[in-house]
Amino acid sequence: MNKDKFEIVVIGAGIIGLNVAIEIKKKFPDASVCVLEKEEKYGMHASGRNSGVLHAGFYYSQDSSKAKFCRDGNLALTEYIKSKNITLNQCGKVVVCKNEIDLENMETLLERGLANGVDLECISSKELAKIEPYAKTYKSAIFSRSTSSASCEEVIRNLYEDALEMGIIFRFNEAFLDEDSSSIVTNQGRIEFSFLINCAGLYADKIAKVFGYSKNTQIIPFKGLYLKYKKKNNLIKRHIYPVPNIEQPFLGTHFTCGVNDTLKIGPTAIPALWPEQYDFFSNFRLKEFIEICKLDLNLFFSSPFNFKKLAFNEYLNLFKPRLVRLSNELVKYKFHSNDFEWARSGIRAQLINVISNELEMDFVIEGDSKSLHVLNAVSPAWTCSIPFAKHIVENALEKIG
Repeated sequence: MNKDKFEIVVIGAGIIGLNVAIEIKKKFPDASVCVLEKEEKYGMHASGRNSGVLHAGFYYSQDSSKAKFCRDGNLALTEYIKSKNITLNQCGKVVVCKNEIDLENMETLLERGLANGVDLECISSKELAKIEPYAKTYKSAIFSRSTSSASCEEVIRNLYEDALEMGIIFRFNEAFLDEDSSSIVTNQGRIEFSFLINCAGLYADKIAKVFGYSKNTQIIPFKGLYLKYKKKNNLIKRHIYPVPNIEQPFLGTHFTCGVNDTLKIGPTAIPALWPEQYDFFSNFRLKEFIEICKLDLNLFFSSPFNFKKLAFNEYLNLFKPRLVRLSNELVKYKFHSNDFEWARSGIRAQLINVISNELEMDFVIEGDSKSLHVLNAVSPAWTCSIPFAKHIVENALEKIG
């Protein structure tokens, strides 16, 4: 059995894990840092499968970590992308209303954004027609100039290359199995460590429980499916979003203007039946299936966020014409289902409190002087990744003392 020793071990080579490792190396250039990843390369899950949207930071309440890190992360990631000459579409975003209820919720979003220092503007339907002619709204809309999009694959590849240049060690195809005092057991051997940071995404709760954390929480997977426009996008030039249900962490079906003139609609938020259910039977594990089904059934009969209604509506979105019809409600153009094809899916690792059956709406970190566990790093974690990683490392240093 192989045996190695590192001062810092980071589990997970997604965008959070990479930024955490880089931030540690910046603070402690001589420290031995190892990133452990069960897959064959970096960014194989949420980080490499997300929409690439750099959010502005106005969906979240002012006192939340998401609000602060999203605002700062937008600036930091935009600067990084430009410094690396990564493709960036600074298209902006409009949030449109369908009715009076949406208008009320839009005011809440506007208040949150302005309180958080985000560049937002409330615009009339006439002004919207000039900013994005294809978007339609009821009375007014929000215009966010700083929302943009980039290639998530390019971003994470550059971060990986930066990490290699800094001397960070990567161990791919090596999965965490167990913890034993000051070492962990993997499928490749044993690794001794001084401090461990768990950024394992969909499996962060499982690893945390081994260390005695995530006692009352569990990660529930939601599948995000997008439809990709088959043609070159010469129509919609700005992201078009609906006013979301502000009591849930999902933003509703919307239009995403990607890089290289691409256009997508979605995503869904379908309850997945196991953590990595990208396709119908991919990565199936019976134990995980049973565990998630039990959790889903419990939420189906008792949840404060109406899981039953959410699940029913989201499963209907597997029907392509319905997803296109929902998207058409946002625009002055009639798209047809045969204009689109299914794009690669992603999975949101959403943390839930199993005692109250409530979704955790903000980032959640637990740990001690031995280990730190990033339990809830859902959207907009991609946008937040640089300042959030700095916060994680600062938190770790406080624990170590």
